[in-house]
Amino acid sequence: MRLNSKILLHLNKLFPLPVHPFNLSNQGNKSYAEWQFDKGIDTIQFFLEYTTAKEMFSNKVVLDIGCGAGGKTIFYASQGVQKIFGLEILEKYREEATNLAIQKGFGNQFEFVCKDAASTGFESDLFDTIIMNDAMEHVDDPEAVLKECFRILKPSGKIYINFPPYYHPFGAHLSDVIGIPWVHCFFSERTMIETYKDLVKDLPDGKSRKEFRISTRQDGSEYFSYINKMTIRRFRKILKNFTVDYAECNYYKEVPLRKAMTVLAKLPFMKEMFVKMIVIVLKPR
Repeated sequence: MRLNSKILLHLNKLFPLPVHPFNLSNQGNKSYAEWQFDKGIDTIQFFLEYTTAKEMFSNKVVLDIGCGAGGKTIFYASQGVQKIFGLEILEKYREEATNLAIQKGFGNQFEFVCKDAASTGFESDLFDTIIMNDAMEHVDDPEAVLKECFRILKPSGKIYINFPPYYHPFGAHLSDVIGIPWVHCFFSERTMIETYKDLVKDLPDGKSRKEFRISTRQDGSEYFSYINKMTIRRFRKILKNFTVDYAECNYYKEVPLRKAMTVLAKLPFMKEMFVKMIVIVLKPR
């Protein structure tokens, strides 16, 4: 192991890990789907300054992009949806999501769909509500995903997006085993990959975690393929293009990490590190 990786491993012992669903599942405390369901209200909390859960979901046909094990999708179903689809690129979550929907009494309202968000296969003008909670930072082609969203959204519909920008303290999405905030600002991707692989190698689901997060380029080098490193600056540039051609922005907010950090979250050269969440509501032009 290289020296930088050894340093990262040593430093990591000094930081407690945030609560993470992968670890809860390994410990037998709670499944990923159950954890998502319990956190369902938290996934929409930033939208509730603009709207209500009833307005978002009641009697609506809804699409949840990046549903994971479907727990949050099933929570949305509990808000009175007409029909809700959980879109997820990983087929392995289908059984867990479907079982929880049946257990919670929403088997008829919920459907798991394994598709790429850039090519959903849904008919045009189908959805009243599309929600992307913590998904924008994961999709391979954000522009293509947004175009697809506007294709399948009803003219009266709305798109709800929230995500942590890349330079958020845990924006590297490695907090299942690395508890150091802003670790990706201090260590190279190569170092983080080597360290991550070492930390998960003896875990029951270590192999699937590596497969989920790490891919190999044609030249043989490894990279974190599960995130697109979406920054505030990049997203605002994408948004500018879409508000010209496709959308009206009904609501936009950059939520600071803490109230005491509000000033830092507004400074052009600091906000990337001190904004907790980007929150936006879009509707068709």
